[in-house]
Amino acid sequence: MKAIVITQPGSPEVLQLQEVEDPQIKDDEVLIKVEATALNRADTLQRKGSYPPPKGASPYPGLECSGTILSVGKNVSRWKVGDQVCALLGGGGYAEKVAVPAGQVLPVPSGVSLKDAAAFPEVACTVWSTVFMTSHLSPGESFLVDFCSISYSDVHGGSSGIGTFAIQMGKCQGVRVFVTAGSEEKLAVCKDLGADVCINYKTEDFVARVKEETGGKGVDVILDCMGASYFQRNLDSLNIDGRLFIIGTQGGAKTELNITSLFAKRLTVQAAGLRSRSTENKTLIVSEVEKNVWPAIAVGKVKPVIYKYLPLCEAAEAHQLMESSQHIGKIMLVP
Repeated sequence: MKAIVITQPGSPEVLQLQEVEDPQIKDDEVLIKVEATALNRADTLQRKGSYPPPKGASPYPGLECSGTILSVGKNVSRWKVGDQVCALLGGGGYAEKVAVPAGQVLPVPSGVSLKDAAAFPEVACTVWSTVFMTSHLSPGESFLVDFCSISYSDVHGGSSGIGTFAIQMGKCQGVRVFVTAGSEEKLAVCKDLGADVCINYKTEDFVARVKEETGGKGVDVILDCMGASYFQRNLDSLNIDGRLFIIGTQGGAKTELNITSLFAKRLTVQAAGLRSRSTENKTLIVSEVEKNVWPAIAVGKVKPVIYKYLPLCEAAEAHQLMESSQHIGKIMLVP
């Protein structure tokens, strides 16, 4: 098969389409012929050499895909050859075929094309496992997505793949959604998706705006991929009993903490990645996503937001586009 190989750590040009061995499935895995895969920031970090795949995972980038099942392991009972599915991957989506544990496979959501279904697994599992399963975002609360930072009451980076999904899922769950983005065009898209408060983080102090919009209280949950650079400002933006969930360190990994700021408002700070979790934990998350998110997609309350499809051979161009931050929604690759 053909796959995108990281020939050496570096700039997008190190991504090369090469002939490689077909993946071999284990007894509890399925082999998928890839219809499409979606880019994630983690792919760019892996390309640079700073985010290696977990032990036993494919060396090729790609954390989600859609496609058709080509074969199933002897312990697999739910899936059969010919099923159209999408899947959460530990790696390997930038290829014509990928092996994946059966518990990380999902049916294509009703009303969504096979190709577009690749836009959902990573974002849905990330948002549902952090914001809803762990931070327990509830109807009537506020949510901020921070890409710049994410919080229940504000979605920072609302125009990212996770941001566009989180806006829709938050509204579907009866949550007041705040978003930040760096241009009026992106804010307009966030507004169309249902965001209640849209903040241009380049021209406004998002902490002050959050306080203004919440009567001085702050938001209930923040989902953050920035880490150190937004840490204190995120804490300042939280309501009493607020929860900050960190899923990335794009803004640095080290910062100082005034612990009294946690005591005063009974704040909770949590952190987790998705890729490094055990197969058992990913299976649980995927099951919860199918149960809670897929029905919202089926009735049209949550839709894929796709910026552009590119052929797999143009993976380098796709990475350049992602790192330019000009996109709104998901960037997709098609073998």
